[in-house]
Amino acid sequence: MKVILLSDLKGSGKKDDLIEVSDGYARNYLLPKKLAREATSQALNELNNAKESIKHRIDEEIKKAKEDASKIEGKSIKLMVKSGNEGRIFGSITAKEIAEEIEKTYNILVDKRKIALKNDIKALGSYECNIKLYNGVNAKMTIMVTEG
Repeated sequence: MKVILLSDLKGSGKKDDLIEVSDGYARNYLLPKKLAREATSQALNELNNAKESIKHRIDEEIKKAKEDASKIEGKSIKLMVKSGNEGRIFGSITAKEIAEEIEKTYNILVDKRKIALKNDIKALGSYECNIKLYNGVNAKMTIMVTEG
């Protein structure tokens, strides 16, 4: 009997896999415990539609991430901070402040956890940062820290 798994099943397959199992195993274990459902034409059609929907959503997210990356790739943002002697700033520039400035300047939402700094920004100057917009879609940006 062919069944579609509704959850991961050790030794049999992952969720949404179409597998062939014995009739007894399907009727006495998988179906009553809601671990699988019978692979009817309607169930297979629903499964294919769900997979296509997920693929379409991922394609749209990648397209948007590439557009955003092209908007900010190689650009720079300017942050004004108070500084003490020898160009050292009070505190440090955080990824949250960088994300807020990118949103303000370029109108692009960036998660602060996706901003990678090589080292902490604790002095005036110019710094490179790498922004991960999506899996495999990155953009490099320059952060200019000046006294304000």
